[in-house]
Formats: sequence, C-alpha cells, structure tokens
Amino acid sequence: MAIGDISLSSSARSNLTALNTTASLLAQTQEHLSTGKTVNTASDNATAYFASKGFLNSANDLNNVKNNLATALESVNSFDNSISDVTSVIVQLQGLATQALGTTDTNTRAGLASQFNALTTQLDQLVNDATFNGSNLLNSATATLVVFFNETNTTALTITGVNVTSAGLLTSSGNTASSSWANTSDIQSSQSYLLTALSTLRTDAANFGGNATLIQTRQDFTSNLINSLQNASTDLVQADTNTEGANLQALQAQDQLGIVSLGISGTLEQAILRIL
Repeated sequence: MAIGDISLSSSARSNLTALNTTASLLAQTQEHLSTGKTVNTASDNATAYFASKGFLNSANDLNNVKNNLATALESVNSFDNSISDVTSVIVQLQGLATQALGTTDTNTRAGLASQFNALTTQLDQLVNDATFNGSNLLNSATATLVVFFNETNTTALTITGVNVTSAGLLTSSGNTASSSWANTSDIQSSQSYLLTALSTLRTDAANFGGNATLIQTRQDFTSNLINSLQNASTDLVQADTNTEGANLQALQAQDQLGIVSLGISGTLEQAILRIL
C-alpha cells in the first residue's frame, strides 16, 4: 500500500515526525559519545573536519621527523662514546711512553715500543668498527651526517666527520714507535704527538656533545609541536561528554513521551470510531 493511501490524523502524523526526529538525534548523540567526537565526517562540519585532518597530517609528518632525530641523536652519542674509548687508548699509549722514559734498557724499550705499535693497531680497529646506522664519522674528515629538522627538509644540521685513527691523530710518523724507542728523543716525540692527540679528541668530543645537545633540543621542540597540533585537531572535533550525556537522557525521555503521545492519538481515534 502506498504511503498516500494510509490515512493518519494530523496529531498522529505530527507525533510520528517528532519521533523520527528524536530517533535521529538519539543516534547522533550516541555516535558522539561512542567516538568522543562531534565531527566524525565532512558532512558533520566540513570546515572543522578538514582543518582537524590538516593538523593531524602535519603531526604525522613531524612524527617521522622526530623518529629520524632520535636515530641521529643515538648516532652522535655513539660517536661521542667512541671518542671516549679512543681517548682511553691514547692514555694507555702515554703510559707506555712514560714507562719507556723511565728506563735506559733497550730491550725493555723495544718491548714497550712493540706494545705501543700493537695498541695503535687496536685503536684503528676500534675506530673503524664505530659505524652506526651505516655511518662512521670517526675515520674520515670528509664524511658527513645531515640531520633534518622539519618535514620539508628545509632546515638541517650537517655534522662533519673527524679522523681519529692513529694516522689521523698521531700522523703517519707518530703512530709507530720510531727505532723501537731506542733513542730518548723518539719517545719524547711520541709523547708530543700523544699530547696533541688528546687535545684534538677533547675538541672533537666537545663538538659532538654540542651537536647532540642541539639535536635533543630540536627533538623536544618537535615533540611539543606535535602535541600542540594534536590538541588543535582534537579541540575542533571533540565532544563534550557531559553535554552529550545530558542530551542523551533528555532525548530518551523525549522519545518515551513521543511514544506515549502517539499512543494517545491512536486511542482517541479509536474512541471516536467506537462512537460512530
């Protein structure tokens, strides 16, 4: 039977329309409460919906930047730690040179010189093994690590590598014990190279430490910016659960009243028909 063939009184039709409206509002309120949002699709509020999406997209892009910063920070910290290890080796080399100066026995000096040469070989192996995430900034002064600070890669920090191998720190003439340290002048020459190496390592460590601090600062800045973007997105679409809860109770009551009202309309019509 077509809708037009069904005869409803004016009051019944009004009550039915009110019930349909209430049911629609109930469904909408329940969705707000279940999702925690008043804007779930573009049809709810296109301006707020797309603005919220834009904030979230920016936050997601920055989250990738933040992850890359975390990796870069670990890389720089790793290189800084390796420099500390190299420094420890240089101090050991100094100890050997000091022992050699404390004796005039050529055999003893030769033995200490042999230890010196073996230790510089270990130093080189340590430096060459200090690769982190495919990069090694300790065995070449031409190596670089580029750290990007934003999602468009328009701001960045370029960290230049250093050469802290035995040849880089002590030069090719100072990374071995000349003449097995038979001459005191050769030992003193090694000591001079070692003092310069320590000074260089301290400067390198300070530079890596400064870069690590800068990266950490940018990482914290990026985290704060991500939080701000997420909050801005949420503020545009978030539902007030207190208000929505009150709306739900009111609509449920209104729905019950509408059903009662529709029933009363039907009862009145039946009463009239009985009179007729």
